[in-house]
Parts: sequence; C-alpha cells; structure tokens
Amino acid sequence: MVREYGRLTTRSVAEPTLALAHIEPADFDWLCLLSNRYKVSHEPALTQLEDSCTLQLDNYVGVIETPTGQVIEILPKTANDGDSPERGRELIRRMLECALDIPSREAAEALLDCFDLPLNEWVMARFLTELDHLVKRGVRSDYQRLEAIEPFLRGQLDVARQMRQPPGRSHHFALRYDLFLPDRAENRLLKLALDTVANTTQHPDNWRLAQELRHLLVDIPASRDVEGDFRQWRCDRLIAHYQGARPWCELILYRAMPSSLHGEWRGISLLFPMEKLFERYVEVCLREQLQPGASLTAQAASKYLCQHQDQDIFQLKPDLLLHHDAKHWVLDVKWKRLDSSDRDSKYGISQGDLYQLFAYGHKYLHDQDEGHLVLIYPSWGKLKAPLAPFHFDKRLTLWALPFELDAALSPRLVLPSQQDDDPRSRLSLPLRTTTPE
Repeated sequence: MVREYGRLTTRSVAEPTLALAHIEPADFDWLCLLSNRYKVSHEPALTQLEDSCTLQLDNYVGVIETPTGQVIEILPKTANDGDSPERGRELIRRMLECALDIPSREAAEALLDCFDLPLNEWVMARFLTELDHLVKRGVRSDYQRLEAIEPFLRGQLDVARQMRQPPGRSHHFALRYDLFLPDRAENRLLKLALDTVANTTQHPDNWRLAQELRHLLVDIPASRDVEGDFRQWRCDRLIAHYQGARPWCELILYRAMPSSLHGEWRGISLLFPMEKLFERYVEVCLREQLQPGASLTAQAASKYLCQHQDQDIFQLKPDLLLHHDAKHWVLDVKWKRLDSSDRDSKYGISQGDLYQLFAYGHKYLHDQDEGHLVLIYPSWGKLKAPLAPFHFDKRLTLWALPFELDAALSPRLVLPSQQDDDPRSRLSLPLRTTTPE
C-alpha cells in the first residue's frame, strides 16, 4: 500500500511506509511496460523510472494487480504515514460517486462500511448491491421476433419459406413468432459484468452474492458487443430501476468513463487520475451550496487568449465560472498540497498557475471593477485556513482557498474572514453553507 507519488523499489525495505514500499522484480518490469503503454496512448504516465530499481508513481489512485497476483493499493496523497487506509478509501469512494453522479444510498453504505474493502472490491460490491436490488424489482423482458422450422403451428406461417421446403420436410412448418424473453441489451450487459465480477472478486461476500445472482440470471446470455448494447440501453419509465446499476456496469466493462475522469481495469485493477476526481468532486459540492440565483459553469470556453490573422486562438477554459447577478468569479481546482507555513517556497504554488489565472482574470473579468480569482486546493494538516490574498493589480485579486475533505466536517470551501477594510481583501462568494473561518 502506497500513496500518490510514492515509490516502489526492488531493494529491501526495512519498514514499508506509504511513501516507500518493496516490489518484486517481475512486477517492477511489468509496471514499466504498462507505463509505456500509457505514454503511447497519450495518457499521463502511470510511473516514472527513478533509477534501475525504483519507480515513482504518478497521480493515479485506486488498485492495480500485477500478473503475479500482487495487489498495489494507491491512496490519495492527503494520507500520511500512520493514517488508517480506510480514510483514503472513503475519500475516493465519495469522489467516485460524485464523478458518476450517483446518489449516496445510506443503507447500502452502512453495510459496506463494515468491510475494509479496497476500491476495486468496493466497486464490485456496489454493482452487486445495485444488481440485487434490480433483480428483486424484476428483470425486464422484451418481445423477440424469431424465425424457425417447427413440427407444430404457432405464430405466423411464412408461406414463401414453406413452399421452398423439400418434399421430405413438408410436415414441418416455417414460422415467424414472438417470444417474451429477457434477452435484451441491458440484461446482456449486466450478465457480462456479473460474470466478470464473479470470476474476479476475492472477497467471500461478493463471491457468494455473485453466484446467487448468476443462478437467477442463468437464462440471459452475456453481451458480445458491449458498445453496441450500451447504445441500445433504454432509459424509459419501465426500466427506471436499471439506472442505478448502469454506472457500475460501465466501470466493470471498460466502457468509456464520464468526461470528468478516465479509468481502466487491468486484471482486477481500477485506476483514476486524482486531479480529475477532485475537480469533479468540488464542482458537485459547490453546486449543492449555491445561493438562489447563482449558477456554476464547468469548463467555460467563451474567451481566447489572443487573435491571430483576425481569428481567435488559444482558448481559455477555467475549471469553474461562478455567476451571481452581474458578478463573476473564476475558480480553478488544483490537486496539490500547499504548506501555509513555507513562505520562502511560495507555499508550493506554481508560478505557471498564477500566469494562467492572470490570463483568465483579464479575459473573463475585464468588465468588473473588482475581479476575484480563486485557486482551490485540498485541505490537509498544513493548509487549514485560506492564504492571504495575492494582488495582481488594483482590480484583480487571487485567493488560495482550502477545500475541506473530511466527511465529518462536511465537504466545503473554506472562506477567509472578512476583517480588512480594503475591498480587494474581501471575498464574498454566493455559497449557502460556507462559513468564514
């Protein structure tokens, strides 16, 4: 078990920590090959080769299983040595539910929290729970048009085919008829996902429930065309109870992920880039906290950095654009740990991020007397309160604010106290549940 940007080494490690753990040479070589495949597909690399014996992980979180059976669990970098792994797992679960637009089901969560499940087993458990709920509500069937040669009459006689019957087969009938069968796109996909889980899970409770459900769905064939069947997945009233199982089914069947993230199974592995999960999580939480009349636009793309030959070029896309009345705020989300005590190192803020926000402010807030830009970072032990504001000029001000991730404190953006008489040092966002520190 390691955290983001932790190291895996083939050298012996006396005391493994979240920052450094031992890995077998065969697994080391396999991770190197896997990382190269990510680069070829223009995805961020899974690992960086530090030396001939050491790999540094990138910003993916989740679980990955090597061909030798070694399971590597990668926790968010907010986890410190000595922290319970369940805290990191619980954070990923909440973010994943937000990214997939899945409402939390308290009863199911209460049961699942009894188990110290890694992320991949948790995803399989959620799928099985939703599928069990679906089966209890009833598996939907549909009429299927069949053409067959039968020794008895039923349905419609196909006269043309019957006339072409050879003399010795004249006592058989060429028929067309409809049967009410559960062989439909949604059920085929669920059956394929169920077979995958049943053959993959290592958790006894997941395995037992998967076998029970396989017995109940034995008459349904597994999908042979995943993408084609997903295109045929209906969303009408008669199968509304199928919608809860669909996101988990998509995860398990390698389906393209929601636009906010990309994940991929490798064996029983499930990996997500953490910055995409965090960005989506912040967006969902802020939408729930908006005051009446306020709106939030994700990935606004109405402005360009400059013009070239009378055409706009270099599109500017801030993560979030907040609107209320005639005012706007530009918000950008960064999955990075700042140190509020390290003034000499500029708290860990990237100069490139300030350049980026400066351009956003001049293009998106050019018509406001006071423009406020916000960089949102995860809250952790060394960043619990907002930093003092950064003033670009008399009009533009940038704020670095922590986003509270602790479920016990409720996810929220921590605003600065409003004690300064300078209007540039006062930030008032149209959020209902945010309390000044």
